[in-house]
Amino acid sequence: MTLRSGDPFWLAKNGILASYPLLKKDERCDVAIVGGGITGALIAHELTAAGVDAVMIEKGAVASGSTAASTAMLLHEPDTELRELIARVGEQHAVRVYQLGLEAIDAIEALTVELDDACDFARHDTWYLARKLWKTVSLKREFWARERAGLRVEWLGGADIAKQSTLANPAAIVSHGNAALDPVRFAHRLIARAAVRGMRVYERTEMTHFDDHGDHMVLHTLGGARIVANRIVFATGYDSAQYLGREPGTLHSTYALCSEPVADLNGWPDRALIWESSRPYFYLRTTHDQRVMVGGGDISSANSTRRDGKLAKKTEVLLKQFQLMLPAIALEVAYAWAGTFGESEDGLPFIGLCSRCPNAYFALGYGGNGITFGMIAARLITDAHLGRRNVDAPIFAFDR
Repeated sequence: MTLRSGDPFWLAKNGILASYPLLKKDERCDVAIVGGGITGALIAHELTAAGVDAVMIEKGAVASGSTAASTAMLLHEPDTELRELIARVGEQHAVRVYQLGLEAIDAIEALTVELDDACDFARHDTWYLARKLWKTVSLKREFWARERAGLRVEWLGGADIAKQSTLANPAAIVSHGNAALDPVRFAHRLIARAAVRGMRVYERTEMTHFDDHGDHMVLHTLGGARIVANRIVFATGYDSAQYLGREPGTLHSTYALCSEPVADLNGWPDRALIWESSRPYFYLRTTHDQRVMVGGGDISSANSTRRDGKLAKKTEVLLKQFQLMLPAIALEVAYAWAGTFGESEDGLPFIGLCSRCPNAYFALGYGGNGITFGMIAARLITDAHLGRRNVDAPIFAFDR
């Protein structure tokens, strides 16, 4: 599956940060990590920090797939609103998901300090907007649910919004504790640190199949080399669904653009991350060099031909929506791209072991919160591999 297309900004910004060889000889390790995106990078960092011997393979180039297509808004709120999530999984688990999101963002910030590279990490409030007046009642109920859960939120009515911005929305929930970063640079830095600890990294190395021998796994690659490992981690998103024996959710395609640097962000409320309560939603962020990223226009399709055929038109739609929202800011589109992501039925990812593949860990179904859930997955999988009990594991289990 081709997970993204077009010209993602992050690849142009960073160029080639590092390159790794093709696997040409057999390897042996404790854990083989399949996938060199942000999830694989976070898992590799956590496992090697715990002393686990690991090998990573990536069928393309590190951080060049879904990670490059991410707008990298680090939100503790999943795509599913708290009230809806409570109805689906219960209040205790739903509230804990939001809390785990906040903890994950804190952990990511700590990693940028440890790596001695901020990777453009910056804290931002999030404005969650009602597009229409009739949406205000529902949004206010969502605000009350988050407030009761102890989350740091504020309510803004239309007059409050007008005082702080040129946005014409009738209401908003302002959430604290979120952030943004450069996902490609972050993934590369994590993988480089894991490599210093002894992890072997191979690019342009595609796994064709694996054999489960009970006490060990044998991964076969397209070039003929094999990896013998005690466990496999599949950090390839929905590309790993073929090994589960069932579809764990649905695939969607989304679109994004990045502007040339903007001289004046007039009307933008303190460079907040902005997204809407409407579905499919429209979302905005700024970059470290004061560009604007705009995303949305989702379609319920994973067909790359159909997705890519809509890129030009979707870019026009995103630009028009931005101009309606923040008319005082003139944008010139510099980059535009499309990507495919998966979403589970209850809006939560699947993380951990699966009965069909008892020696393999999986992490998939993130929806729009790939990096935040990737951090959560890294901790859960590391705990599982080391035999440490994690009380949050059942929230994301396959048999939940």
